[in-house]
Amino acid sequence: MSKEYTIRQEQIARFAKALGHPARIAILDFLLNQETCYFGDIHDELPISKATVSQHLKELKEAGLIQGEIETPKVKYCINKENLKLANTLFGELLGKDLHKKENCC
Repeated sequence: MSKEYTIRQEQIARFAKALGHPARIAILDFLLNQETCYFGDIHDELPISKATVSQHLKELKEAGLIQGEIETPKVKYCINKENLKLANTLFGELLGKDLHKKENCC
């Protein structure tokens, strides 16, 4: 067995890390509810400080889940639809495995 992780495993881990904080989930949820890209300061919409929002936006952008300009004065945020679909597929494949095959397991 290979001691290296697959590209799929690394991608799932990258997405999971980005989703590993409730503030990032709130940011994604907020952006998913927008009709178009959001122009404005997300910290005005969520109960977290501007510095905290910036750090979480950076993490989401590095994971590829959002895109846009996160540097002022240009402030524009969008969901990266392609990568969010990929995350949905990868998590679905991982978490959707048939657990009935593991009946004799702990």
